[in-house]
Amino acid sequence: MNKRVALKESRTLMLDMDGTLLDLAFDNYMWLTHIPAAYARARSLPEELARAELYEQFGRLRGQLEWYCLDHWSDRLQLDIVGLHHAERARIGWLPGAQEFLQGVQDAGLRVLLVTNSHRDTLDLKSAATGIATYFDEIYTAHDFGFPKERREFWEILASRESFDPSSTMFVDDTEPVLASARAFGVNHVVKISRPDTTRDARPSENFPHVASVMELLE
Repeated sequence: MNKRVALKESRTLMLDMDGTLLDLAFDNYMWLTHIPAAYARARSLPEELARAELYEQFGRLRGQLEWYCLDHWSDRLQLDIVGLHHAERARIGWLPGAQEFLQGVQDAGLRVLLVTNSHRDTLDLKSAATGIATYFDEIYTAHDFGFPKERREFWEILASRESFDPSSTMFVDDTEPVLASARAFGVNHVVKISRPDTTRDARPSENFPHVASVMELLE
């Protein structure tokens, strides 16, 4: 797939947020380091043991709506997860070229949608930190629908609320099960971000067209 041609042929552009437009380094730091450390302090546990316990819990729910839900983890861990995120908000940032890309597609005649699994509290925090919400015609979150993007039901509800033709739609995300779900629903152009976290190496996909940055779609 010629990704630039595919974008020009599209009428609707759907974009993920974390790991597609915003640096996943923030989320990885929060869930892999900061929250386990807070959990260890609250339970008087060694950090290594706390990490192992939480990673096992995270793994069981990965890809389910609860995995993305701050309310779930606040209740489960008895921690102020929203407060912990706010305390580290200075770490929130754009991926390279992402803001320029959003500016570049403003005049392309596309309907530009933010389609995210992010919890509304996280979305509000990140929008306040970056202004990301101002770039979209509409914003849809999995928590509003009751299903994550990994589930077909998400796409069915989205299609009932947003008039779009899957054959002329491009969807960009950093998670392969999500891209597979969109493709199965009929979204014609699906593109994976291969470097969602700037502190880690790129992870090219064998299953989907991929770019390191959304800016490559305009180049």
